[in-house]
Amino acid sequence: MQPGVTVSHLTKDFGALRAVDDLSFSVGGGEVVGFLGPNGAGKSTTMKMITGYLAPSGGEVEVCGMALSAQPLAIKAAIGYLPEGAPLYGDMTPRRFLDFVASVRGLEAADRRRRIDAVVDRMALRGVLDQSIETLSKGFKRRVGLAQAILHDPPVLILDEPTDGLDPNQKHEVRELIRDIAADKTIIISTHILEEVEAICSRAVIIAGGRLLADGRPAELASRSQYHNAVVLVLPAGPADQREQLAAVPGVARIEVLEDAAEHLRLRLLASHGRSILEAVSGKLREAGWHADELYVEQGRLDDVFRQMTHEVGGRETRS
Repeated sequence: MQPGVTVSHLTKDFGALRAVDDLSFSVGGGEVVGFLGPNGAGKSTTMKMITGYLAPSGGEVEVCGMALSAQPLAIKAAIGYLPEGAPLYGDMTPRRFLDFVASVRGLEAADRRRRIDAVVDRMALRGVLDQSIETLSKGFKRRVGLAQAILHDPPVLILDEPTDGLDPNQKHEVRELIRDIAADKTIIISTHILEEVEAICSRAVIIAGGRLLADGRPAELASRSQYHNAVVLVLPAGPADQREQLAAVPGVARIEVLEDAAEHLRLRLLASHGRSILEAVSGKLREAGWHADELYVEQGRLDDVFRQMTHEVGGRETRS
């Protein structure tokens, strides 16, 4: 699929500080990509360069086949942007604010009314249209922010921390809205919330220290976790050497004791190099005559991979 956004060797310096360092990736139409990194990794700086808000120190950005250096205004017209914190004019109502944004975007009167009505319905804002924005809940403020980002029906959306600070119900609502608009757009979501990526993203790009660390589907990245193919089982209390026998099963790297109760034992058997150990563990249970009350295989954890990768970069000061 034709990339909606291509970032090539992007670099940004703030004096002696290199916030983004030779960063390259692309996002195709219909993809929702989570742009992941710890605080200060360079995520927001990258988003601002993609949108043309900041000029790169080096490299190039292409949006819908257009180079930012050659067609900055056309690119800005093709992007809907939700900045971190979604700054809004608090004394305006959503109706007035969206009308203002439509005017700035150059929408003609008839089309302006149609588009405002469409995004108001899509974001369920009808009930708060004439209430001042400063009195709205964080969830509704995010809805207004998303409404202005999609008002001109752009092919590309850049969303910086779209659910930051929201409660669980509000996060769910905003994620459902993003899923609803994702089919025909290129969407980049900058976030440090890993559950966000697993909930709504088809791909994840991980950066730290301004550099690319990984790029792949969440499940692919999770498979790099030490917990990939780990076997969790609950056994009735058995012989004193029960753990030692399980630790000797071929392919088991080590054992974590999750619960040691009087009548049962909950263990996690970590696999060596992520290999499948389920068959070997099941064979050992049959051989020893142990009946597992619970047994399942873990697929791996994105948060584990994220911590490992970003820890290896470790300690480098960047500007987000």
